[in-house]
Amino acid sequence: MTAETTPQLLAHACESGHVTYPAHPRCPDCGSEQTDTVDLTAETGTVVSWTTVESTPPGVREPNTLALVEFSHDRGQVRVLGGTTADVSLGTEVTPVYVEQLRDPEQSVRNGADQPWDGFRFEPA
Repeated sequence: MTAETTPQLLAHACESGHVTYPAHPRCPDCGSEQTDTVDLTAETGTVVSWTTVESTPPGVREPNTLALVEFSHDRGQVRVLGGTTADVSLGTEVTPVYVEQLRDPEQSVRNGADQPWDGFRFEPA
């Protein structure tokens, strides 16, 4: 992949400086349009909560550990929910890792070329 096509983990910000993930048409805090982004791709975050799902939908790995990760940046903090590449605990520092296939498209309940299969997981830093 080139720098132009490398996926990014982007949080979104409004003119008032509130940052959210995922993006919203309007800021949940103040209602302003979200017009800016904060790139979290190369950042390190901290696990503030996690759970392991033992019974997953078709095509999703079992067990599947999900973590709520808090990133600090110059505008404050933002939390992102995602899968992990390894076991984590409260306070574990993690970095986002791009994954081309988060689940098996052959086993998914949703089929079709328009379904995105890629995304980010978190790995211990």
